[in-house]
Order: sequence, then structure tokens, then C-alpha cells
Amino acid sequence: MKTVLTNERCTACRKDAPRLTDAEVAELQHKVPQWTVGQRDGMPILERVFSFPDFAEALRFGRLVGELAEQEGHHPAILTEWGKVTVSWWTHKIRGLHRNDFVMAAKTGALYEAEVGRSTGKE
Repeated sequence: MKTVLTNERCTACRKDAPRLTDAEVAELQHKVPQWTVGQRDGMPILERVFSFPDFAEALRFGRLVGELAEQEGHHPAILTEWGKVTVSWWTHKIRGLHRNDFVMAAKTGALYEAEVGRSTGKE
């Protein structure tokens, strides 16, 4: 599912950039409904688990997410396991959530949809 967020690019984030407010997070979360907002080490994170038929496909997707992150200059935590990949976005510099995290969540979701379409021939 493409959203307006997938058309955006990550912006450079300074250490003094403001974190998103709870209201901003709630508004943006509606645009990436399959992602959850959780906590890690006292910081809010945006996280989603993606399913795959085996380890090789999960590993391939994790690599694609890494390539996307490099292109945008914003990097997630990626946990690859047999049949699943957990992707967690947050902005390290501000120890919280920034609009960039939601942009990247939307782009990661679109990448997954494209990969599922590729593997099932429904692209």
C-alpha cells in the first residue's frame, strides 16, 4: 500500500531536532497501521514483523531494507530469523521518533508488498 509518506525523503536530523509529540505519532501511525509503537531502553520505537516462507527469503528482505536505509541515510535495527524479519525504526540522535521513522516505515512496507508480489507473481 503506497502512501504519501513513501514519496517523501528523509531529512537530515540534528541532535536538537524535536521529537514527535504523542498527537503527531498517533496521526502518523494511522498512515502505517501495521506498525506498532513500542519502547526499547526507554525510547519509543516503530516496529513491524514481516513473514517469509524460509530463512533465505527473510535474509534477502533484510538486505533490501539495509540497501534502502543506505539510500535514505537512516538506519534501522534489523533482526533476521527463520521465516521473519523484525524492523525497528527510531532516530538515534534524538532518542525518539521523528517523521523520518514513519517515512521509512512506509517505504519498508511498500518494499515488502513489492517483494510479496514478486514471489507470488502478483506484481
